[in-house]
Amino acid sequence: MSTLPPLDELLDTLRVVSLPMNTPFRNVTVREAALFEAPGGWVEFSPFLEYETAEASTWLAAALDAGWQTQPEPVRHSVPVNATMPAVPASQVPEVMARYGDLAGLHTVKVKVAALDEALEDDRARLRAVREVVGDDVRIRIDVNGRWSLDEAFAALTQLERFGLEYAEQPVATVEELARLREMLASAAVAVPIAADESIRKAEDPMRVAALGAADLIIVKAQPLGGARRVLDIVRETGLPAVVSSALDTAVGIAFGARVAAALPTLEHACGLGTGAFFDRDVVAGPLVHDFAIAPGWPEVDADALRQLDAGTARTGWWRERIADCYAQLTRDSPDAD
Repeated sequence: MSTLPPLDELLDTLRVVSLPMNTPFRNVTVREAALFEAPGGWVEFSPFLEYETAEASTWLAAALDAGWQTQPEPVRHSVPVNATMPAVPASQVPEVMARYGDLAGLHTVKVKVAALDEALEDDRARLRAVREVVGDDVRIRIDVNGRWSLDEAFAALTQLERFGLEYAEQPVATVEELARLREMLASAAVAVPIAADESIRKAEDPMRVAALGAADLIIVKAQPLGGARRVLDIVRETGLPAVVSSALDTAVGIAFGARVAAALPTLEHACGLGTGAFFDRDVVAGPLVHDFAIAPGWPEVDADALRQLDAGTARTGWWRERIADCYAQLTRDSPDAD
């Protein structure tokens, strides 16, 4: 972005919230996020706590872009949303699915696999349990987070193909491995499409995924990639179908993701914007997702929720310092910044 709003303006409206989770996700049990009230509405800055300034500053750029810059126009009024199944034991699958309420409109479930200290049989059991709950007509996709080796991925997908997978998200760590895995699966007639996630949002050059033929589609996340316009540029330049997913955002970040998804030229798959189901309470009064779809727009943040979820003075101070560091990084990166 060419011009940054003044840092004091950001900090004057800063609210830091701490959202307890009903199910651990990415080993997170409490999600912290910083919220700013921009001219157009609330925006979110919530890089995970372990992220260093260089990476976290891209998330701040996304918040500033969303709140202070003109955004792409939507081309659709509703965005389909998948349910997400964390890497829980198979016995807990019905309980987790119950948190989504009425499943009559369910069309897609993303299932986390390859958790630490788990075996492939645990993944098979979880997928069987999901199929038993949702039936045969619902799409199931899996998310590996790059934890398999190339040989492990080929062996696992050969076995898991029987569940009728919509796609496997980041089954291996590198772009080169993704490309090779696609070749191996095609040679063995294993019909599991490959989606790139970390190879897009954590890569210096996300275009290499397309250049090497490493994926059938890409996963894009608005905060980690720096905002809506950057997401749309990547989708256009790769020429691949895209799925917009959350980064375990609050409702403010989820709404941002929905606005980005609504602006995509085409949308062939449900988006990963249903993770609000894992919070005991969010910063809005009611759910944004209804019948596994979300309307793009700006959420109305609940004042009572902000007070009750307030992270406290010490954590707010920590986030103020982090914001200042990231802002300084963006100022160094943007010669035209004030």
